[in-house]
Amino acid sequence: MLYYEHVLNHVHLICARTLSSMEKQYNHRQIEQQMRDLWNAEKVYQVTHTTDSLVSIDTPPPTVSGALHIGHIFSYTQTDIIARFRRMCGEAVFYPFGFDDNGLPTERFVEKKRGVSSHTMTRAAFIELCLEETVAVEAVFKSLWQRMGLSVDWDFCYETISPQVRALSQRSFIRLLQKDMVYRKDEPSLYCTACRTTVAQAELDDVEQSTVFYDITFQSEDGVPLLIATTRPELLASCVALLYHPDDIRYQALQGKTARVPLFGYMVPILADALVVPSKGSGLVMCCTFGDSTDVLWYKKHGLTYRPSIGRDGRWVAETGILAGCTAKQARERVVIALTDAGHIHAHKAVVHTVNVHERCKNPIEFLVLPQWFLKLLPYKDEFIALADRIQWYPAFMKSRYVHWVKNITWDWCLSRQRFFGIPFPVWHCVDCSAVLTAPETLLPVDPQERPWEGTCTTCGGSVIVPDGDVMDTWNTSSLTPYICESIRTGETAVFDRPFTPMAIRPQAHDIIRTWAFYTIVKVWMHHGTIPWHTVVVSGHVLSGAHEKLSKSRGNSTLDPEQLLERYSADAIRYWTASATLGHDIAFSEAQLQAGNRLVIKLWNAFRFIAEHSMQAMQEQSLQQPTQVVNRWIIHAMSVAHEQYTFNFSRYEPSLALDVVERLFWNDLCDNYLELIKDQLFHPERYDAATVSETGLTLRRVGIGILQLYAPYVPYVTEALYQAIYRDQYKYASIHRTHFREIQCMSHDTVAASVMEMVLRIVAQARRLKSERQVALRTDIAQLTLYAPREHREFLAHQEQLIAGVTRAASVVWSEEDGVEQLEQRDNTWYMSVVVLR
Repeated sequence: MLYYEHVLNHVHLICARTLSSMEKQYNHRQIEQQMRDLWNAEKVYQVTHTTDSLVSIDTPPPTVSGALHIGHIFSYTQTDIIARFRRMCGEAVFYPFGFDDNGLPTERFVEKKRGVSSHTMTRAAFIELCLEETVAVEAVFKSLWQRMGLSVDWDFCYETISPQVRALSQRSFIRLLQKDMVYRKDEPSLYCTACRTTVAQAELDDVEQSTVFYDITFQSEDGVPLLIATTRPELLASCVALLYHPDDIRYQALQGKTARVPLFGYMVPILADALVVPSKGSGLVMCCTFGDSTDVLWYKKHGLTYRPSIGRDGRWVAETGILAGCTAKQARERVVIALTDAGHIHAHKAVVHTVNVHERCKNPIEFLVLPQWFLKLLPYKDEFIALADRIQWYPAFMKSRYVHWVKNITWDWCLSRQRFFGIPFPVWHCVDCSAVLTAPETLLPVDPQERPWEGTCTTCGGSVIVPDGDVMDTWNTSSLTPYICESIRTGETAVFDRPFTPMAIRPQAHDIIRTWAFYTIVKVWMHHGTIPWHTVVVSGHVLSGAHEKLSKSRGNSTLDPEQLLERYSADAIRYWTASATLGHDIAFSEAQLQAGNRLVIKLWNAFRFIAEHSMQAMQEQSLQQPTQVVNRWIIHAMSVAHEQYTFNFSRYEPSLALDVVERLFWNDLCDNYLELIKDQLFHPERYDAATVSETGLTLRRVGIGILQLYAPYVPYVTEALYQAIYRDQYKYASIHRTHFREIQCMSHDTVAASVMEMVLRIVAQARRLKSERQVALRTDIAQLTLYAPREHREFLAHQEQLIAGVTRAASVVWSEEDGVEQLEQRDNTWYMSVVVLR
């Protein structure tokens, strides 16, 4: 059969060279560098062909905003394990990589590192500074990913700030603008005063904050005191209406009347609206422009006046009088003092409420009216939900997170950002008629602020044409990664004009389902009416000691991968990443890293043993099928393991697949098979040559099979062992280019498995008896008596030599009588009795 068809020529010479090349101690630093050099020289991870069956992986481009932490290592390594598995299944794997290096995160990183502010530099100088830093950081990132053994094809690498990607992003914007999917409007928008830019709903976090609920006295037009409860008295200068619930009999007489705003003295209308909660506060609320999203809704619904309080720098504007120039905290303190002095504070109490903050800086979000570009989401929510059913989600429950997010979207996607280091909108505006003038696609990428519009307005003929001053949300480009990958793979730029083939896999963390997954689904549907990928594989997070996600923005990502790689091998760290259940968070575990190190050392030592003893047994012949039960059993165990392994990978559960390999290696191979055949290996003269040769061939075959199964997880040590022991036999340049179907055993032998189950039970009892008597396992036994019914003795026929060898018994005798388990010493000679089965 296939398992035994390949036997090396000149085997003794080859194995002698093999053993001499394997050091007793595994030096991971030296070997990892050697294996990386090999992979690069042999182009092991280069995609071999580009057919319709291409397994393309839409790998998340990490944000260039500082150092990577162990959370990044965790999720990206899980993706690499899947890529390696698919490649060894014989599939063509397109595994590109990118860097998300445009946008706010990169800007903030550069400002902090260089000690500068983008608002105090020229735009051109700041952009140049960002470009310098991204080149340096990306080199560090790439080096770390290579040290971790990511099997990326680095010939296909992109940066989201590159000219090619900028052109693609701008072309997408123009196409969607032409499709009426994009619009521009002066609109109340979510705004971060710390980052000085608008943000999208997906970029918000909810946090609980302590604050004070103030009861403030207004006065109706006829002098009646009106009590308003609010947590934001600093917005009093932006009050534009008072509202009550239409069924609240306390205030129905106020319909159509006005009230005077304390301190500021102007009058505002009093209106009825069903969104008011009568039981909250006094049941009478003020609408300010803007305190929250409900204020925005009332502003639009009732056509209210716009009264700004907050400027783009986060300070109160001149129109707010006594509050002008204050920060939010200062404005609150000042207005509370003024209201108290004027007798307008009726009461106050401490409360805890939920506040929207920007996920990047944790600054509370405000609402400002600015001219913004928006992508339409709200009209197509049903379509976006339906698309989720066409995608396989692993784990399946992650689809419900996506659906929940889409159902609860209340804003169109604001694409505009008031920053510098990003992709500019490729448009100009006519001052005379407000027409939007788009750049010809042949000019892309283009920066309108650096390139004046040529000619006059194509609508009115006006000559005053001004560039758009904003840049795009970085997600507006990251959402195009399937198109970016296709563009770099094929070299085509007109990706929106060609049929689109969904990619195979999108691996990502669960926290960006609402951003990266959702936005990519949106963009591909808008451009091509289909899904971006067939499968989404969602990983969890690494948690800190406080059970928080490890994150640079949270300041808890102190586990530096570079330092871990000094203490542990890359394989040990990868082993830890593979221990997590798909989609679930995991606490960082140094104990699991130590377990990974133990595995690497065990593999090295076990395969040194395999190489040495399979060399002694090898002969220039080809065996069709093993005849010994012990060899048939280990082949059967390997076959079952490979089936379970493949099944778990088919469900994107690499941790469960790893459990299968662990049992095969530690239990079946090391604990049992090697012990069972040691007598043949150490005392071949006791056996006929064909028996010893068969065992050596089986050991060698099982060895390469186990290396294959471990290879996606621990690529360095498995590669080193393959190169030292197997390369001359299998001819592949790398174990990571071998195919499971050509090497894995697929021979089931339930008879051999049943016989060996009973043999292993005898061996386990023999070991236990020696252990209980504190007798060394290598101690010789003069006689082993096995108490068993006749049918069991017949079942175990021809296994006496195997049992004697592993138990170190000089002889094995059978008895059908009832007996007891015991180990006794008579005349300095040990005798053992084992009950096979009662």
